Amino acid sequence: MSFRRALALAACGLAGGSALLSAVVVGKQPGRGSDADPRQGSSSATAPPAAAAAPPGLLLLPPSASCPPAPGWIERPAANSGYWDSNWDRREPLALINLKKKNEETGEEELSSRLSHFKAKATRHIFLIRHSQYNLDGRADKDRTLTPLGREQAELTGKRLASLGIKFDQIIHSSMTRATETTEIISKHLPGVKKVSTDLLREGAPIEPDPPVSHWKPEAVQYYEDGARIEAAFRNFIHRADVKQEEDSYEIFVCHANVIRYIVCRALQFPPEGWLRMSLNNGSITHLVIRPNGRVALRTLGDTGFMPPDKITRT
Repeated sequence: MSFRRALALAACGLAGGSALLSAVVVGKQPGRGSDADPRQGSSSATAPPAAAAAPPGLLLLPPSASCPPAPGWIERPAANSGYWDSNWDRREPLALINLKKKNEETGEEELSSRLSHFKAKATRHIFLIRHSQYNLDGRADKDRTLTPLGREQAELTGKRLASLGIKFDQIIHSSMTRATETTEIISKHLPGVKKVSTDLLREGAPIEPDPPVSHWKPEAVQYYEDGARIEAAFRNFIHRADVKQEEDSYEIFVCHANVIRYIVCRALQFPPEGWLRMSLNNGSITHLVIRPNGRVALRTLGDTGFMPPDKITRT
């Protein structure tokens, strides 16, 4: 790739949606100054207007419209330092109706009436629990059972959730052994709450982390396979309440550190590649709130303040 082409591609990445031409210094260009053809000046009066020439030493680059589009989660309006995609869960009311069918006679009243049919009314509280400490020496998943300390941690997490005085709607948990065992212990403190197992929440490699780490380097195919599944888990479980839901809901998800960290990044619309910059203790509680308007707030991240210091681990 030529030096100028590389500069053009770099400028495309920095353009961020601006339609203005960018200029990059590329060194002195020949044919300028006193050595230029003097006949060019006499024809300028009759020649049609043309695009402004680059000043000496500068290269004009194409508008950003010719650049490849950026990934959805890093698109930003040029004139704004922050951006929130209101339709992140594809449940924004305005995106669910066909504005072309709006009744021109009733106008805004008709639009408001139609929007009300698609607006959520309840808030969803999502409690993401990381499984407790487990046996790292197990070769197969069935052998990676909770350690005695891990079982203590699950008891403490269950007691903490019960102490909140919340009527939980359900516990959805990863089908992996360590998550299933953690769920069984927690559920003893929350009698009557139904349990649902899913493969979507199994541990995996969601997306290649940035910055990369040297101690954990899965094969590219693992990111490809696990990433699609974990993204499917996010889309399936993390969204604003259904329009038919009348009361606020409280749901527990017992799963794994990688899955939880990825979900937090996606829910807050942070770059998902940053998931490995966070760390979660075993049995920790992460609390996300999704409002009816689609706004998301992080109440707690990896809370283990309810555990004695000698019971806290991160394996």
